Amino acid sequence: MRAPPLSLKARALRFLSMREHSRLELGRKLARHAEEGDDVEALLDFLEKNNWLSQERFAESLIHRKASRYGNSRVVAELQSHGVNGEALAELKSELAESEMARAVEVWRRKFGTVAQDAPERAKQMRFLMARGFSQRAVREALKGAPDDDDC
Repeated sequence: MRAPPLSLKARALRFLSMREHSRLELGRKLARHAEEGDDVEALLDFLEKNNWLSQERFAESLIHRKASRYGNSRVVAELQSHGVNGEALAELKSELAESEMARAVEVWRRKFGTVAQDAPERAKQMRFLMARGFSQRAVREALKGAPDDDDC
């Protein structure tokens, strides 16, 4: 015997119990299951009013998951694709900028660990970090090697 289909609200709560979602993302997921007469926007408003859906929590969650592996431009692009913009996005950008150099060095260290000895290896390391969304300034700092390397 099959279980009855979940209501739109039950689906929304199931999605939110797994991880934080942006309003845009959750709206897209719920629209696939909406039947005639279901008001997805009203449900999203209800979830936000009860603080079950929060754009701030979503942004913090996404940054927490992605910042240790990716640069600012990649994280910001993903936030924008999820509908985070305006003043909240500017504030998040400034927070990310403070730690970008350290994050680039850490990603470089995990992947390569040693300073490149020749131009092709240096170019390879540079392409890797640039593809991860790090700024040119952060990439240059990372390719110098970690500051701890000089102490050994």
